[in-house]
Amino acid sequence: MFTFYRDNRLQIDIPVVEHLWEDLTLSEQEELLHRWEQIRSTIPNRIIEIETLIMNKQFQLSNEENFDHSCDLNSQIAELASIINDLWLWYRKSLLITSK
Repeated sequence: MFTFYRDNRLQIDIPVVEHLWEDLTLSEQEELLHRWEQIRSTIPNRIIEIETLIMNKQFQLSNEENFDHSCDLNSQIAELASIINDLWLWYRKSLLITSK
């Protein structure tokens, strides 16, 4: 069987296959693949949203004179960039239907 859990950091649902992929029935594989492709198709838009947040924070940073706040903005930018990286990894993750 399989489930999806909500990754709050990435703001997408992540597939969790509780058995080997090959042990799933063809119908289960197709269902999982269909659901994953629906989720996967939202990732580029999510990345664009985060890139916009980064650009806004970079603009704030360029005008920030308080060192502590500048450090905080840098940390936020780094975390957002890390989220983008993880989203790209999930976007490239493909599931294949196997024949039995």
